[in-house]
Amino acid sequence: MAEDDLKLDEFAPDSDADNMLAGLLGEERTAGDLAPVFDVPVAISAVLGRSSMSVAQLLQLTQGSVLELDRKVGEAIDIYVNNRLVARGEVVIVDERLGVTMTEIIKDGDAQA
Repeated sequence: MAEDDLKLDEFAPDSDADNMLAGLLGEERTAGDLAPVFDVPVAISAVLGRSSMSVAQLLQLTQGSVLELDRKVGEAIDIYVNNRLVARGEVVIVDERLGVTMTEIIKDGDAQA
């Protein structure tokens, strides 16, 4: 199956009117329909955890200081795309570099950030 033949159910219109219009026009959307946005840059962040501190505490940090985060070891990390929570995942090592593997996709309304 070619890339252009893939169905885009996740990108289906939200409103019933849009669904009826697409059905009447006999339009079927494919991955090729997204081609105009393939080169749009996005900012991706993998958040290991968070911590709150005063400016005085921040200024006391030095090389080797330990910063306690609000997550436990082995707990999933949050993955943001353009400051929007889209997935959770795990830290992995890839060719001696840190990486992230997605273990859960967050759909609208499921995010509890």
